[in-house]
Amino acid sequence: MPFLKSIRLNGEGGSYPFEIPSIRSLFGVNLELHPKVTFFVGENGSGKSTLLEGIADKWGFAAQSGNRSQTPGLRNYETALAHDLVISKSIGIRPMDGFFLRAESLYNFASELEALEQEPFCASGYFAYGGKSLHEQSHGESFFSIFMNRFDGHGLFMLDEPEAALSSKRQMSFLVRMHDLCEDSSQFIIATHSPILLAYPEAIIYEFTEDGIRQVDYKETEAYRLTKRFVDEPEQMIRRLLESD
Repeated sequence: MPFLKSIRLNGEGGSYPFEIPSIRSLFGVNLELHPKVTFFVGENGSGKSTLLEGIADKWGFAAQSGNRSQTPGLRNYETALAHDLVISKSIGIRPMDGFFLRAESLYNFASELEALEQEPFCASGYFAYGGKSLHEQSHGESFFSIFMNRFDGHGLFMLDEPEAALSSKRQMSFLVRMHDLCEDSSQFIIATHSPILLAYPEAIIYEFTEDGIRQVDYKETEAYRLTKRFVDEPEQMIRRLLESD
């Protein structure tokens, strides 16, 4: 059973981000979420990360990255979207863990953790991140360390382009870790461009377009189609890309 069942927008909206077609299409319409993994895909600027941030904000996650540190309803929303966003929860179950992670804000999150370590009487927070400062690891290592050490079962996890910091091999390792957590009653919502992550079986994939949001199969995604075409015909693709008009 999912912690989050669906999302929709109520109200009248306004300026950005409500003029984005995919965002605008959610007014009065429920977007169902998979109990294990839901993916948001689409071109840059299509609204997938904007919606993910709005969901994370509404749930109460820290905007830059982090866990649910404040009580929703008793805090000021940091995104315009969260005010009009309605999230439907399953009755009687609550996640025991959770995290919102943005690749682009990992440095800021690591700095906040570093500052917390300097506070007197602060129990070490590094234990939950592999026992080592995230600043003393590479970007990819610190990202992967969070997945492997900080995430736990019965959790709700929202990730914005986690593949940005990971090699292809690490993406496969993350896929295995995600599956283990899903088998332990966790739920993921992920915005991604990765054809590796998108291959996770039975996940719901929503494509964000100029015409709104539609559910697609894995092999319908542009991430899969373009990657497969490039791998199958690298010389032809390179020639077409590089030859002048």
